[in-house]
Amino acid sequence: MIPWQEIDRAQVPGQKENIILQKRGQEFSIRIAGTELMNSRIHGSEDDLARLTFSCLKGKSDLRILIGGLGMGYTLSAALEQSRPETVIVVSELIPAVVRWNIEHLGHLARMPLDDPRVTVEKEDVAKIIRKQASAWDAILLDVDNGPEGLTQKANECLYSRSGLETSFLALRPGGILSIWSAKASEAFTRRLDDCGFKAKMVSVRARKSGKGSRHIIWLAQKS
Repeated sequence: MIPWQEIDRAQVPGQKENIILQKRGQEFSIRIAGTELMNSRIHGSEDDLARLTFSCLKGKSDLRILIGGLGMGYTLSAALEQSRPETVIVVSELIPAVVRWNIEHLGHLARMPLDDPRVTVEKEDVAKIIRKQASAWDAILLDVDNGPEGLTQKANECLYSRSGLETSFLALRPGGILSIWSAKASEAFTRRLDDCGFKAKMVSVRARKSGKGSRHIIWLAQKS
């Protein structure tokens, strides 16, 4: 088997851990603290995060979309496929190295989504962007960490706490969608979303585009 080759590493802002980009043949992997966060061979559920979100927004125009977490660009690419010419997409990516890797190493995997003029990248914590303005977004897509029940970074808890969800509720326009990717299911988190005013459902999807692989979870929570 071809061994993994380390391409680059960088310190996570505000943390001691390094985030590492590796390559094996044509396969790429991003890891932190010994945990694989994403792999270029397994991105079906990241695609579904965008596809399912946009299916809830049919008929709406002049959409403003916030994506938390650039990753390898698959969710962004899938969002662009669903978007009209006037759609505005802002991607929040806290780790500058991840943005650089997408430009230098990973862009071809998802058809160079950062080159699309509808896209703006903010190198800032998505939680800060959400707090900036009420009724600003038609959809907020969060692919941050491993979801509310699989955190590798303690700081990400603020997104999934009751106060964090209430802030996202305020940041959405009426009828807006908060969609969340997770490695694990959680009925308790569904109830938390409902308690914060959302009408939430939990959808199980496959990790691979082929419909195979492990199951991941996407929450679709609509602002009533």
